[in-house]
Amino acid sequence: MARLGRVGFLALAVVFHLIYTYSIFDIYFVSPIVSGMRSYGVERPIGTNAPAQRLVLFVADGLRADKAFQAFPDPSPDALAEPSDDLIRLAPFIRSKVLTHGTFGVSHTRVPTESRPGHVALIAGLYEDVSAVTTGWKLNPVDFDSVFNRSRHTWSWGSPDILPMFKEGAEPGRVDAEMYAEEAEDFSQDATHLDTWVFAKVHELFESAKTDPELDRKLREDKLVFFLHLLGLDTTGHAFRPYSKEYLNNIKIVDKGIQSVTKLVEDFYGDDQTAFVFTADHGMNDMGSHGDGHPDNTRTPLVVWGSGVAKPQITMNGIAPGHEDGFSSDWGFDQIHRHDVAQADVAALMAYLVGVDYPVNSVGQLPLDYIDASPEEKAQAALANTRAVLEMYRVKEEQKRNAVLRYVPFEPLSGDGETSIEGRFANLEALISNGAYEDSIALSSELLVLGLEGLRYLQTYDWLFLRTIVSLGYLGWIAYALTTVIDLHVLHGTTDSHRTIASISFFSSILVALFSVFLYQGSSWRYYFYAFFPVYFWEEVFARRKALIAGRQIVLGHVHSLSGYLTFGLQALAFLGVLEALVQSYFHREIFTVGFALGALWPVVYGFGFIRDHAFLTATWALGCSLMSTFTLLPVLKVENLDTITYGGLIMFLTGILYLLFEDAILEHGGNVAKGFKLTTVGSRVIVGLQVGMVLLALIVTRSSVASLQAREGLPIGNQVVGWFVLVASLSLPFFHRFYPNNNYLHRLMVIFLTFSPTFIILTISWEGLFYFVFCMTLVTWVRLEHAIYVHTADSKTVQSQEPATKDSAIPSKPAPTSTTTVDGQTYSYRALTLSDTRVALFFFFLLQSGFFSTGNVASISTFSLDSVRRLIPIFDPFAQGALLILQILIPFAIISANLGILNRRLEVAPSALFMVVMSISDIMTLNFFYMVRDEGSWLDIGMTISHFCIASALCTFVAGLEFLSEQFVSGVDFGHAANALGSAVVQAVGESAECGHESTTKSSPSKSLTSRNGTQSNNAQQ
Repeated sequence: MARLGRVGFLALAVVFHLIYTYSIFDIYFVSPIVSGMRSYGVERPIGTNAPAQRLVLFVADGLRADKAFQAFPDPSPDALAEPSDDLIRLAPFIRSKVLTHGTFGVSHTRVPTESRPGHVALIAGLYEDVSAVTTGWKLNPVDFDSVFNRSRHTWSWGSPDILPMFKEGAEPGRVDAEMYAEEAEDFSQDATHLDTWVFAKVHELFESAKTDPELDRKLREDKLVFFLHLLGLDTTGHAFRPYSKEYLNNIKIVDKGIQSVTKLVEDFYGDDQTAFVFTADHGMNDMGSHGDGHPDNTRTPLVVWGSGVAKPQITMNGIAPGHEDGFSSDWGFDQIHRHDVAQADVAALMAYLVGVDYPVNSVGQLPLDYIDASPEEKAQAALANTRAVLEMYRVKEEQKRNAVLRYVPFEPLSGDGETSIEGRFANLEALISNGAYEDSIALSSELLVLGLEGLRYLQTYDWLFLRTIVSLGYLGWIAYALTTVIDLHVLHGTTDSHRTIASISFFSSILVALFSVFLYQGSSWRYYFYAFFPVYFWEEVFARRKALIAGRQIVLGHVHSLSGYLTFGLQALAFLGVLEALVQSYFHREIFTVGFALGALWPVVYGFGFIRDHAFLTATWALGCSLMSTFTLLPVLKVENLDTITYGGLIMFLTGILYLLFEDAILEHGGNVAKGFKLTTVGSRVIVGLQVGMVLLALIVTRSSVASLQAREGLPIGNQVVGWFVLVASLSLPFFHRFYPNNNYLHRLMVIFLTFSPTFIILTISWEGLFYFVFCMTLVTWVRLEHAIYVHTADSKTVQSQEPATKDSAIPSKPAPTSTTTVDGQTYSYRALTLSDTRVALFFFFLLQSGFFSTGNVASISTFSLDSVRRLIPIFDPFAQGALLILQILIPFAIISANLGILNRRLEVAPSALFMVVMSISDIMTLNFFYMVRDEGSWLDIGMTISHFCIASALCTFVAGLEFLSEQFVSGVDFGHAANALGSAVVQAVGESAECGHESTTKSSPSKSLTSRNGTQSNNAQQ
């Protein structure tokens, strides 16, 4: 099989990791949706009505349970004119239903705590797999059964983000949806009008019925559902936070609107046959975000009242049951029983109340405490609920039995006779017939739980098999990547693959066997890739085993004694220890603080003589590490702070001004320009000046926009236009440098720094701008320090030539084998990787991770505020706003890619060599997180483990992208006489490599060439 080159290796890395990242969803989060089930509901005698003829569902999008019931100072605009310390309850009407008319509790949601999965759980009774939030936001129809689809007719009002998917997912004509325009969801404005619009439309419907006989007839039918989606709280919470007076006042408006609609409906019908359900799809954390499993996001209110609903259970002495967790201690409901439910249980409750069959995909358990019914009715309802769940189990088991080669049944439900599913149902019916209703309810509950466990068993049936394959795939990638690095960058491709008929037959047989199993089972196309990659990787490693042996002899050629092997072993353990520490840094950001504190002392390892010779450089490095160590001690959740935004912007602006004033001196100090030689041009200075001007303009427009938004005056259109102009112009200006080239690497880094500074100012809410400056300073210092250490270590091992050696002509006494690269028809040389280069790769990996976690916890989407993107997009648009947030997150990595690309060149290693080393080691972390993924337990744990794995797995793909990006950033950069002289010295020393005992490896192909545009340029190119 042909050897993959650099581009092929990077492309393979991207494809492999993109496919394997999805593996957790095929393993842990398989879609629960199946078809072919019959539906079940409570069977009532003819002429017996359902508990309610109709149901009204109020969903206050983004309402936290605690904020709904706690007491606050009056937040209404009228009350703010005369402030008072008196506390009031914001939802007196809802409270009255809790105290005297209905039943209440907390509805616990699951991750992702977003609107689509939350509404699916409420209305369909199922939890979509976690990836479903990405399958569609608005028009993707809900392709499974729901309470709306079971109703005779459903009227709905609210957001265009939610209603269409339920309308399109139901039978044609079953659901009516009336929506406001998308432009109404303006984050910079008061969003209460979204809710008042909904309430007004409900009034319009019933008012129209007075003059429309056909509409009046439809409204008089049974099994009707009215759905009011109230988005105002979610929009207000994003814009102003859930503790703001705007959010709290929105709760008051929602309460008044619900009171008005309730009276309207009761007056229209006058039969007391309406049930009302008030809840939320998800909550919201204090930063105005949601999405992960934080308790503030997963705990929502549930209040049910009306026809068929149980009255409150009151405890006269002590605290009523349900309040043991202390969460509701300040709600004023201590004497009222609190009945918590899982979010999917609400769908079962609504289906029972309105008298329709349970949705066939529902996994919710009917909360019997919420219904006002006789013991027999409750027993029949519980039995029907259990039948619906067990029917889903029966269909899924049948599908699994027909799909696998040898099916192993779920033992608790695999018995015969009375222990069979049919026998259990017969027993339940007998208990009901004999009046043993409580026993029937208890056994129905146990059987339903068994059914859910059986569904869980079927859901995880293939876990062991798939996890084994995926684990072998990741381990195979690590081995394959290391083999490729050794082959390309240590041996320079001098070894050949060695395959035998036996080895080819062995690996081919494994692949054919796996593919046959997948074909028989009708598995997804992704399964074939899951199997192909480990077989391919391990076959390649086996075929190139001689490269591993030769590479070990070269890289570890200096290790001969027991103490040498012991030292190497300790270094390897320390290396793995750092990687494991990075794993733990996903949970404890303070680890980066410790890492930077230790990193500040790193130059001491090379002796005080080195520190004396590079005093300013080592001092700058220590300062950068000290400053970087502080960011991971700051809170993850930030509030908008105009002062820190300004400080960061001014530092960026002054940095650009100082560079303009002292450009020649800075470049001369960098060692790339002969003293007195003017490399800059007027055109280049003008473009840099424009970039600096963009930084100042970005700061001015950001201050103006923040002031306007904080004053609740909305975003002026002029600010929005200027903001977009600065964003686009700042990212476009660097292309004009092509007309006035300055190929000094420090100049190139400054241009890149100024390119992203305006974007970082516009999209920052606090001290992120300060981080950006410190991060860039630390990276530039790291590049210069690594090069100084490279020269220093080479100088310490110099063999004397005919002329005395200098720092610029240092020749390593034990040089690594070299190869060449061709650039525009000219051939240049570069050295092979050595063991010390793995430390450079580890440093890069640490800095890469710190870029993720220093400004927030990127593993949790809730840590990134929407405040900044409202300066450009005030209207709710999740994908556009998310794209801007991602742009801000990615900026530090554009900077680090440029710096590593330059370091790659300054250390005289082959193009992409250091990037490939990083890609080789990154999946050690990925495997850790793969086995940490959880699909049970707290929602916070589930959400965090998913995001941790996805980030770790994506890192390799990300690094591959950074490699291509760095190629563009450093294209055409000169590195001066010193770097090229060192490279020439390495080339001259190749002839003496026989002294290292590696004659055969070096001589086998001393002039092997690899094509790249990033080869080290010769002295002639510089001159």
